[in-house]
Amino acid sequence: MKFGKGVCIINVGGTKYAFPKDVIKDFPLRRVSRLHSCASEREVLEVCDDYDRERNEFFFDRHSEAFGFIMLYVKYGKLRFVPHMCELSFYNEMIYWGLESSHLEFCCQRRLDERMSDTYTHFTEEHHETDDEFRTDASSNGKRDSKWLERMRRTFEEPTSSLAAQILASVSVIFVIVSMVMLCASTLPDWKTAESNTVEEHRIIEAVCIGWFTAECIVRFIVSRDKCEFVRRPLNIIDLLAITPYYISVTMTVVTGENSQLQRAGVTLRVLRMMRIFWVIKLARHFLGLQTLGLTLKRCYREMVMLMVFICVAMAIFGALAQLLEHGLDLESGNEEYASIPAACWWVIISMTTVGYGDMYPITVPGRVLGGLCVVSGIVLLALPITFIYHSFVQCYHELKFRSARCTRSLSAEFLN
Repeated sequence: MKFGKGVCIINVGGTKYAFPKDVIKDFPLRRVSRLHSCASEREVLEVCDDYDRERNEFFFDRHSEAFGFIMLYVKYGKLRFVPHMCELSFYNEMIYWGLESSHLEFCCQRRLDERMSDTYTHFTEEHHETDDEFRTDASSNGKRDSKWLERMRRTFEEPTSSLAAQILASVSVIFVIVSMVMLCASTLPDWKTAESNTVEEHRIIEAVCIGWFTAECIVRFIVSRDKCEFVRRPLNIIDLLAITPYYISVTMTVVTGENSQLQRAGVTLRVLRMMRIFWVIKLARHFLGLQTLGLTLKRCYREMVMLMVFICVAMAIFGALAQLLEHGLDLESGNEEYASIPAACWWVIISMTTVGYGDMYPITVPGRVLGGLCVVSGIVLLALPITFIYHSFVQCYHELKFRSARCTRSLSAEFLN
């Protein structure tokens, strides 16, 4: 396309920039340089929002301040974020003008990566929920059964979605507490003595709790939209792990007999019985704190792995040195508690975490110096990744609190209506 003048005017959000025609051809921004290769006004309008042939002015309805910072990159070769502007919004402007995240300075690129990682996790969950609700609403027009299933699903899956969901969640919490109290009390010596007299009552209470959890799990599976996705969810897997041991233990008791002398079967039954402690994790459905903890661990798995690597490396180094200083240099009168590196690693882990049980401790001067270094190193190594985990915890808490407040407002509106 032949430009009417030797100077082209780029108008971005009301801010004008004048460039010679030859500069437009080799302009660092791809969208601007494409104007030179346009053969018709129609092609020009595919690149910009409007074009004035008389003034040879190209209009772009974009963020003018963001483009000003992009022009600073064109002039000086350094690209940074606009102050008080969302990183993702600025990144969208960069993509529009033909830039990539690699053009950013390292500090800004790291901020963008962290923001995109957090927003991706939050957005995908919200997007899937909104998309599923949209598809359900679109497919259930004129179908009362679909609306009924959707209402049932929200009642069982979202405790703050309605008054009935809150009542159901409260009943579920009561059953979890009762089952936990029964499980803990069953290990007391006095309880075992009186168990022969009240064994029938204990079995009835346990069966009622298991029956409630089983019915709840079955109903939630029936009303779920995607059965495969339901099975893959961590909380649903925990529900299955909490329910299955009861039925396995009942089956094994029936098969092997109540007073069976099979030691292996008895150990298996005790292990299965203790697996019911997973019931307490069911409280994560109803308490914001446990949900925040789970979301934080999900987002900070890299930091958790890094923390474990720090601890393992320190255990290997200090464990080997402690075994050498306390036992390896003097085999006859050495400290027998440090006879092996694995035994010394136990002392390292309780020293690094500043627990200090006192069950084993160094007795030589070099060993005590090493113990002091071990404690100081543990404080430093544990503090490094904890800062990232703390900030992620605060962010997850605010996100879940905002989502809970939004559900509470819709619940209040439903109750008033």
